[in-house]
Amino acid sequence: MSSTPSLPKPERTLIGGSLEIPRMVSGLWQLAGGHDEHIDFAVAVKAMDSLISAGLSCFDMADHYGDAELLIGEHHTRSKLNIKAFTKWCPPENGITSFENAEKAIDLAMSRMSQRHIDLMQYHAWDYTDDTYIHNLNHLQRLQKQGKIEHIGVTNIDAAHLELLIDCGFTIATNQVSCSVIDRRAARGRLSSLCMQHGAKILAYGTLLGGYLSEKWLDQPEPQDLPALNWSLRKYLRFIHAAGGWIAYQGVLKALSTVAKEHNVTIAVVATKYVLDLPAIGAVIVGSRLSGESGKYTASNLAAFSFKLTEENLSLISKAQESLVDIPGDCGDEYRRAPYLTASGDLSHHLEKSEQDNKIAKAIREGRRIEFSSGSKWEPIAGYCRAVRTGNVIRVSGTTANSPIASIPVLGGASARSQTVAILDIIARTIQKLGGSLPNIVRTRIMIRHAEDCDEVSRAHGWVFEWVGIRPANTIVVSGLIGSEFLVEIEAEAELGFGKVLRI
Repeated sequence: MSSTPSLPKPERTLIGGSLEIPRMVSGLWQLAGGHDEHIDFAVAVKAMDSLISAGLSCFDMADHYGDAELLIGEHHTRSKLNIKAFTKWCPPENGITSFENAEKAIDLAMSRMSQRHIDLMQYHAWDYTDDTYIHNLNHLQRLQKQGKIEHIGVTNIDAAHLELLIDCGFTIATNQVSCSVIDRRAARGRLSSLCMQHGAKILAYGTLLGGYLSEKWLDQPEPQDLPALNWSLRKYLRFIHAAGGWIAYQGVLKALSTVAKEHNVTIAVVATKYVLDLPAIGAVIVGSRLSGESGKYTASNLAAFSFKLTEENLSLISKAQESLVDIPGDCGDEYRRAPYLTASGDLSHHLEKSEQDNKIAKAIREGRRIEFSSGSKWEPIAGYCRAVRTGNVIRVSGTTANSPIASIPVLGGASARSQTVAILDIIARTIQKLGGSLPNIVRTRIMIRHAEDCDEVSRAHGWVFEWVGIRPANTIVVSGLIGSEFLVEIEAEAELGFGKVLRI
């Protein structure tokens, strides 16, 4: 009588230099809704134990993934098998920046998960121009020192802002971003090299495009009934459109199919293996519904650790990818700017208007001169403000990378490039408050302390304006800045009321 063949064991990796996990993590986003309406905890715990026995002992969730955190707590109560559990904190940016608010959120997650500490707490920032995320990451670092958090990660953070956080002194263990054979932003941009340089691991989700990277969709027409699709299929159809469309995607799918047949595995396995082999990838996150039938997918998922992609395989895939186009922007931009590649599309509803915003809008309608203050103690002393709007013109004073956190002297630390990114975030926030946006900027003036920083500062300036599709008039000079910690200062002028750019 023949015995059942043993399953391949998943490779393992270290997060933050000390937390060992399998390189395949079970994602519980499907418990957030849009897939399964009711979860049987007893069945789900049993399914989790099956995964753990196969070596898949790490689970990823978030504060808004329905009952996912409660399920981890239930597993802790019902099962003796040990797990590693990652969650996320995705707070609204509503002006609340207190330590008490952060501690309340972490304590709630620990309570729901029945954990004494959280293995990896991942933070999501909705808007880089709002310094709430700097406050909250500082609070998480304090809670880490108290032992409530083992490691701090981020989710959907682009390379420039991950670098900014690292240069500020934050120790970031992971960055969870979309990465697949279709979505190549992590590998083709700066993120992978930056993560390798600083010892951060990428946790890749979307590796199967919500199910589109499978035999089911090979040589099939593009779905037209979007409401009939679940959240994942709806979301990743947007990715396919952004990456060149259905025909280009089908070309990649056919290449994956050819490779899959050679290795006697599925398209999904090849797509997963492709991502696992990319630089800086710590682990892939594979969706798990945790039903009575979920075990049948385990063997297929683990097959990604049973073979190697040959140079010929990679060449075939690369040739098919030539028909793709790069998805606009950097990793995570789909949550912050068009094209919004999410299930629901535009997520700007997360950015609530304050009473101050309404007051400014009223003043604009009345044609008043608006003087916007940052609250600096020097503004009333020196008789200036952060910015002035008259008519459709907004003028922003010289801006440095002032930190909202006393323990961080300057945003971006000793990096002129990161200070530039932080400054342009502050300028963007100021212009937004006065009814404009970065694409309205017509001139910037940059002052740097050291001439040798010109290249990095210029690249950071260029990166910011490349994403918004404009090139403002610019001057850069070497100047003696006030405050030895400040390496860069930028002024900006914006004019509203113009149409699309004509570039000659």
